[in-house]
Amino acid sequence: MTDLEALIAGPWGAPIAIAAMALATFLCRIAGAVVMSRVNITPRIERGLRALPGSIIMATILPIVLDKGPTAALGLMATIVAMVLTRKELVGLAAGLGTMTLIRALGF
Repeated sequence: MTDLEALIAGPWGAPIAIAAMALATFLCRIAGAVVMSRVNITPRIERGLRALPGSIIMATILPIVLDKGPTAALGLMATIVAMVLTRKELVGLAAGLGTMTLIRALGF
């Protein structure tokens, strides 16, 4: 085992990994701010930036829905309906989880 492997496998492995991830996150955020400070924001770029959060959410949720099937799709639909009607995240979360729990309790 090399010195680096011993260090990573030892008690300092987790703190080193956490510090490395924190540094990577910080550098990504700083790089984004530096790059965007040099970009002329046109209406087209602004529309793209406004659509980005929804795209990230869909990229996160869609694989889960495809993997878990109709139960997850119905839970997601319940979440969307609740969020549109109430504009409250906790209500959407409760509606989605409640729907999935009920469907699974019924044996589907």
